[in-house]
Amino acid sequence: MDKSTFDKCSFSLVCASDIEEKLLDTLLLNFGDEVFFSLPIFSHGTASGLLNPLEQVIGRSRSVYVQILLTQAESESLQQLLQADFAGTGIRYWASPISLEGELA
Repeated sequence: MDKSTFDKCSFSLVCASDIEEKLLDTLLLNFGDEVFFSLPIFSHGTASGLLNPLEQVIGRSRSVYVQILLTQAESESLQQLLQADFAGTGIRYWASPISLEGELA
């Protein structure tokens, strides 16, 4: 049944392909009961120091996009984990409030 869920957010992350497994493992270990997905993408505007020479020429990098639904408290916990375990990796993240959530059974 659909319900208002203003206490939840959609937490989005973009990371380099080489740290994908570590990030997904972190999410599974700490938020394994939450719904999330990951997709291979190309990202633009990535810090040039994190791009290989070919990526610098073409202006994009192979990346992974991850989105997870979290409560506000879980979102804060994830931010702390990112700061502690992924400093210097160039992960970009943002959160947006969820106004509706549901599951069709």
